[in-house]
Amino acid sequence: TCLRAISNLHFRVYANMGIDIARKHVKKSSRTAPVSQDPYLRLLVKLYRFLARRTDSQFNTIVLRRLMMSRVNRPPVSLSKISNLIGSDASSELITVVVGTVVDDERMHVVPKVSVCALRFSEAARNRIIAAGGRALTFDQLALERPTGTNTLLVQGKRHARESTKHFRGLHGKHARPYIRKGAKTGRKGENTKTRPTM
Repeated sequence: TCLRAISNLHFRVYANMGIDIARKHVKKSSRTAPVSQDPYLRLLVKLYRFLARRTDSQFNTIVLRRLMMSRVNRPPVSLSKISNLIGSDASSELITVVVGTVVDDERMHVVPKVSVCALRFSEAARNRIIAAGGRALTFDQLALERPTGTNTLLVQGKRHARESTKHFRGLHGKHARPYIRKGAKTGRKGENTKTRPTM
């Protein structure tokens, strides 16, 4: 009787469980590992996965997610954008964090003294940051210095700044640029038609 009671209880517990039929075949779209086989990037993912698990900092969770993103979703950030975001009264302790590439902006005459951490720096951007007395850090250096991301500023570039997105109907509707032949984008005889070319 005791075994029968236990088996009935076991059945009752599992009888209430069901299958989510509506989302039966829906896969999780978020990445659990980077597609890139770059060993340095994979070591950073390992490091920030540990920090995200062992600390309560949301900063580490966000950095981990961005490290695993595709390159299209990690657009570059210019020095001028970093300069505008931190402002003139920026603290010397503040570190700007970019999970992507930092590039130079030739239109800027003076680069302020800033500390920037990024996956990659263009050569000109790195030289200008160091010449201004700032620092160009890597993510392993940042993990040692600021393991929980205190006094940091996370920055992202514009994802829809690419030329190809100007043709996307989903973003621009009827104002999306048409696809036309190369070399005929400007000038008087660039694909003269009675109607606008269809997508």
